[in-house]
Amino acid sequence: MGIDTDRHFIERMHWDEVARRIGDGAAAILPIGAAAKQHGFHLPLNTDRIQAEWLAARMAKKIDALIWPTLTYGHYPAFVDYAGSSSLSISTFEALVREIAGQILAGGCPKLLVLNTGISTLAPVDRALARLDNARIRHLWIHEGPRYPRVARQLAEQSHGSHADELETSLMLALAPHLVDMTRAEASPVMNHETPGALTPSDPNSPNYSRSGSYGDPTRATSAKGEALLAAMLDDLHEQAASFIAQDPAEDRSAAVQAVLR
Repeated sequence: MGIDTDRHFIERMHWDEVARRIGDGAAAILPIGAAAKQHGFHLPLNTDRIQAEWLAARMAKKIDALIWPTLTYGHYPAFVDYAGSSSLSISTFEALVREIAGQILAGGCPKLLVLNTGISTLAPVDRALARLDNARIRHLWIHEGPRYPRVARQLAEQSHGSHADELETSLMLALAPHLVDMTRAEASPVMNHETPGALTPSDPNSPNYSRSGSYGDPTRATSAKGEALLAAMLDDLHEQAASFIAQDPAEDRSAAVQAVLR
């Protein structure tokens, strides 16, 4: 990764070192990125995990945070018809996120950033975290922020997409080009809705048919587009993380109480 990852990923550290870093006030990052989720013929099933851990490493270096092991199973119902793809029920996934996030906070980390690479995971994570100390938690979606959507609109040539498409494939060409097989990239049929339901590789008559599993046109991807998208994404994430880390949880709680009393 080009940075000192052993200082940030707790799975590579000894417990007493983790305790010392927490005692020194280190924030925590909990990445959410599937490792068993199809990404077309041309990208590996752990595409989301690769993105989550790459981004988490760079965020951690910026704010000297600790990175917890990635949640590699989640609620991904749109892809279960493709071999190797797994999806937890909403209730199971919410409980998983809530318990792990709760333990991180109970362990003394002053702030927790939950870094989410999914779409179907957004609402469940919001619900899971709502039952915890909101002043100490921030849910970050990697596609959120002012810069990334603007750059994506400027660069995208495809008519539709959101999964293993032009943009995601471009990100992977910039992150891990050795894992991308562009000779197998295949565009999905044009679908008459922005976000399809469960995709299918076997029913050509379905409005959600995608032989490869892509939703969009990955053949238009380039590493140059990926570099621009990554730069915008990191700028958005760094800005949100820095703002959150700088906030005083006690002040946030006081403001929330005052809002309720008004």
